Amino acid sequence: MGTMEIVDFQPDHADAFKALNVAWISHFFALEPKDLEVLNDPMGKILSPGGHILMAVEGEEAIGCVALMAMKDGGFEVAKMAVTDAFKRRGVGRDLMAACVERARQAGVPRLYLETNSSLAPALALYRRFGFQPVEPAEPSPYARADVMMELRL
Repeated sequence: MGTMEIVDFQPDHADAFKALNVAWISHFFALEPKDLEVLNDPMGKILSPGGHILMAVEGEEAIGCVALMAMKDGGFEVAKMAVTDAFKRRGVGRDLMAACVERARQAGVPRLYLETNSSLAPALALYRRFGFQPVEPAEPSPYARADVMMELRL
């Protein structure tokens, strides 16, 4: 087994970024138009507006990902977080979230925000461990599956 590392998204990660997210979303929910809009154009929808995508890689294999999408209020939305099934329960999600918090602090943003689903117990537990608290959304979510909104003040 190689060493897992968190790296910044490169254009050749686009297919893996999409595949990782399509796999988990379609397993638990239905892919929605907003998913495809973002997954089909990560450069235009995430990076160009000032966001970041972090990839968890082991050797040449992308095993996880997470996006930080720039928000109107100056914060980042944590989105499109996925870990391939073979690497679940190995701390990859924790390492991705730690990298998100560190990147947000480096960028000086006031908060991290996320939308998730109440059925995703492992994800909710991870977010709580990092200090995320439930909040009321400023505006309705574009995702039908999003029924839990959380933030971490930095």
